[in-house]
Amino acid sequence: MSNAITKRDWRGLVLPVGLLAVWWLITAQGWVNTKLIVPPAGVFQTAITTLSGVEFYEGVALSLGRDLSGFFLGALGGVALGTLLAVSRWADRLIGPTFHTVRQISLFAWLPMLTSWLGYGDMSKVVFIALSAFYPVALGTFEGVRGVTQGHAEVAKVYGFTRTQVLFKLILPAASPQILTGLNLGLVYAWLATIGSEFLLANWGNGLGNIVFKGRAAFNVELIIVGMLAIGLVGTVFNRLAMRLEQYSLRWRGPQA
Repeated sequence: MSNAITKRDWRGLVLPVGLLAVWWLITAQGWVNTKLIVPPAGVFQTAITTLSGVEFYEGVALSLGRDLSGFFLGALGGVALGTLLAVSRWADRLIGPTFHTVRQISLFAWLPMLTSWLGYGDMSKVVFIALSAFYPVALGTFEGVRGVTQGHAEVAKVYGFTRTQVLFKLILPAASPQILTGLNLGLVYAWLATIGSEFLLANWGNGLGNIVFKGRAAFNVELIIVGMLAIGLVGTVFNRLAMRLEQYSLRWRGPQA
């Protein structure tokens, strides 16, 4: 088993290593305009310079703070609304049509209104991030809770559960796989929204998105690439942590067939 995993991991490196080799070759041979497609050595040197500065780590901390704050707010609202729509036919008929219509609006279309209401500071960014996480979490929760079978309801009757017990001891645990899937998706969307808001509102505050903005403003392609790689790396770490947390949270189910 361990040999198969190791082999699969090495296979995953074939494409990036191959692309890196092609990148080095075409720039070393001068087959491209190296002002636009810069040599890997230049990117490496810029990365060393960037990582040696305190500003980079301050930007990472600010981005993570905005991301987690917005995700937490959006996830809470998404779980609450998704549960309400799933357990209450009245709420589904009253709120559901509006919810499903509003979620069709592009997230970035909210930025002008948010900045008009809240200004260009962190509050606008956090609310924007919360919106990006809210919809996938709400939909995942709705599908999970609505999918609780009639058999679960019969169990609740047998044990004489109250409504609160039905919700927290039956419905939410049974729906937890779909809820966690929605939370994972919301975490991905929140990170994309974090970088997008920092890039579009780059003149107000700092963050990882500002690295790309500064690179574009100075036509520093090396800095742009360093910023993109840093964004991708942090997003990958987030994704891995979320997957581990999901597996840990669902360990009570035991091995799945």
